[in-house]
Amino acid sequence: MSKKAPAAAASLLRLVVPAGKATPSPPIGPALGQRGVKSMDFCKQFNDRTKNVEVGTPLPVLITVKGDRTFTFVTKSPPTSFFLKRAAGIEKGATNIGKEHPFVGKVNLKQVYEIAKIKQADDGMGHLSLKGICSGVIGSAKSMGIEVVA
Repeated sequence: MSKKAPAAAASLLRLVVPAGKATPSPPIGPALGQRGVKSMDFCKQFNDRTKNVEVGTPLPVLITVKGDRTFTFVTKSPPTSFFLKRAAGIEKGATNIGKEHPFVGKVNLKQVYEIAKIKQADDGMGHLSLKGICSGVIGSAKSMGIEVVA
């Protein structure tokens, strides 16, 4: 008696894709192609779903590829570092941080609070208090060489 082959398990893929700029070129094309999914289908759906977001904003995407080569995806809010760099008006964080190295930018507590409110809407952050999320944002700012002022 022959046994049925087990159905292929769902595969989870995490990418950071600029809003409105998804193309089948690397890293999207190869990542989806090796799982048997047409990357152009994903790109069209992603660009359509992110048309209300500022073009070029990096969005983390969680793509679930099922055994029958269909997919679903969830977009999350941009990374905290993106918001901090934008609020501080800098292109990138500090390469070296510490007492002998100057800060590369400044953000105030109101900006930290606004970033935390945006991040609170993400899945997986609902159980955290706003104060806890603010602490995380402040920690990220310090690790990037951004000074938090009152």
